[in-house]
Amino acid sequence: MKRNIYADFSYLFVLAASFGGVIVLGALVAPVVFNTDRLPVNILIDHYNAGIVMAEIFHRFSYWLYFVALFVVIYEVVQYKLAKRDSVIIASSSLVVFASLMFSVVYAPKILAMQALGVEATLSDTFHNIHLAAEIDFKLLAVSLAVLFVRRLMLMKID
Repeated sequence: MKRNIYADFSYLFVLAASFGGVIVLGALVAPVVFNTDRLPVNILIDHYNAGIVMAEIFHRFSYWLYFVALFVVIYEVVQYKLAKRDSVIIASSSLVVFASLMFSVVYAPKILAMQALGVEATLSDTFHNIHLAAEIDFKLLAVSLAVLFVRRLMLMKID
């Protein structure tokens, strides 16, 4: 059967873009938004309002994660039927789908809902635990995206 190089390239591109998005949001955007007092210009945003801005950014990114989860499921089901898979791919693709959906369906909406209740809700232990779980989930997503990308790249060969 002939390989569809466009599907393979698109898949790798989506994985790489998603990994890049996770890294940029987690390592670059969040530290800047939450540390506006360290900027060379006079922009001060309190921690609560910085959280509102960051939550909206993550909420919008969750739409991309819905697409990623769907794309991974479709691509990997097709590859499974073509017998082009191994245990690393099955595990990492499952983790990508799980982490994407957990972040988009569970964590982002809960954080937004608690922020809508006001500052007091964001100071609670419940909010702290949800936020910590979302951070862990985001890191799991980054690792699983990287592993899936590398493993898929390793399994590709010129037919």
